[in-house]
Amino acid sequence: MAPFAETPLGIVAGIVYSGMLIAAAIGDLRTRRIPNRLVALLAASGLAYSAAAQPVFEGLLKGSAGLLVGLLCWLPFYALGWLGAGDVKLFSAAGAWLGPVGVLEGSLVGACAGAVLALGWMIRSRGMRATSEVLGMAAGTPSILSPGEKRSQGSKLPYGIAIAFGAIWAAWLPRLLLA
Repeated sequence: MAPFAETPLGIVAGIVYSGMLIAAAIGDLRTRRIPNRLVALLAASGLAYSAAAQPVFEGLLKGSAGLLVGLLCWLPFYALGWLGAGDVKLFSAAGAWLGPVGVLEGSLVGACAGAVLALGWMIRSRGMRATSEVLGMAAGTPSILSPGEKRSQGSKLPYGIAIAFGAIWAAWLPRLLLA
């Protein structure tokens, strides 16, 4: 069952949740930044919704566990330099709404969406031939895909789009992948 289904509170909460994630994705696309205020608002409102939708202690526990699992799922990619801190914080904040099981599904969907986004981004910036060559070399030397020197803001992948997509998917279409 979707976390936002069947009650008026749930539907309104789902619209607010989705709106905040869409705003973060659009902001990331435009500026390559996800505002900390938006992330804090998403996390705080997620904890409040979790406490309101269930018994208070159980809801806060589920929301806090979702925050932690979201952080743990994406933190290694930040440590490797593949994601920005804003991307990790955004998904962690969404986890307050989703709970730990929703976070796992949303992370899987977000990672797949991110792979498609990264491939499209490579083709757009390098062309099909150069992308094919890089991916061919990466089969033998995966470190070739790791970010090297500092890139300009415009060349950074707006991964917040994939994060938002995965988080929204997990909220509105739960257990579609992880039954």
